[in-house]
Amino acid sequence: MKVSFYNRQLVKSYLVHIGVISAFATLFCTFYKIPEDWIYAGPLFLLFLVVYFLGMIIYANKMKSVDFKIDDTKIKITVGDIFNQDGLKVIAFNEYFDTLVDDRIIARRSLNGMFIDRMKSNQISSLKLSVPELDRYIEEYDFDNEVILDRNDERKNGKKQKYKIGSMVVCGDFVLTAFSKFNENNNAVLTMPEYLEFLISFWDRINRVYAQRSVSVPIFGSGITRIVEHKSITDEDLLKIMIWTFRISEKRFKHPAKLNIVILKDKIKLINLFEIKNSYAF
Repeated sequence: MKVSFYNRQLVKSYLVHIGVISAFATLFCTFYKIPEDWIYAGPLFLLFLVVYFLGMIIYANKMKSVDFKIDDTKIKITVGDIFNQDGLKVIAFNEYFDTLVDDRIIARRSLNGMFIDRMKSNQISSLKLSVPELDRYIEEYDFDNEVILDRNDERKNGKKQKYKIGSMVVCGDFVLTAFSKFNENNNAVLTMPEYLEFLISFWDRINRVYAQRSVSVPIFGSGITRIVEHKSITDEDLLKIMIWTFRISEKRFKHPAKLNIVILKDKIKLINLFEIKNSYAF
């Protein structure tokens, strides 16, 4: 179980709930005298407390969404398909903005690969571009000068032009962002300082382009991207880092816009949303 019987947040929440229930029970007993033949009232109340605790454990382990606010920004963490979300949808690319899905440059099972494959099969109704047209759109995009890095003409496969991580391309209701760096073997890698650099840059840049539209993002780094020297880092750790960097960035989405962090269905079993809810829902 993600949330055990001895989870501190669970026990604390349970005691708060029981305190409220006990207060109402005491108030009830003050104005209504319990008949003496109700000999089972006490044991039934104790049984209720046990069942209530078990119900809280089941609920905590089955949670699939949580809502909270950081200052004026509404944040929703939920299980779902990012392609079905409203507003802007963020897709993480590599630093070259490659579009070659061959399980070497881009893996088909990655969100990046699914985005390109859906474009090819015309499953993205809001984006009427072919892959060559998308390549041309990226090449001609009006990037800030500081995000355009040197060309890598020695690269055998994929594009040559490199961009700074955190740079982005707004294409319809999608935002393509340069997230991962590629090593000589075309493996997506980042160090933890680079990961933090990306997030700080990303929150700043998305704040400039969201135009009061809600923004949906995946858990950056979940899946095939390797965080150097952090092999044991979990999706829950990455999610917490994303929330923390958003909080310290002081970039906020104004109402009615909100930030949606979308978790893949097969990843939710690894993420304790109950703990996150109790950490930020205040």
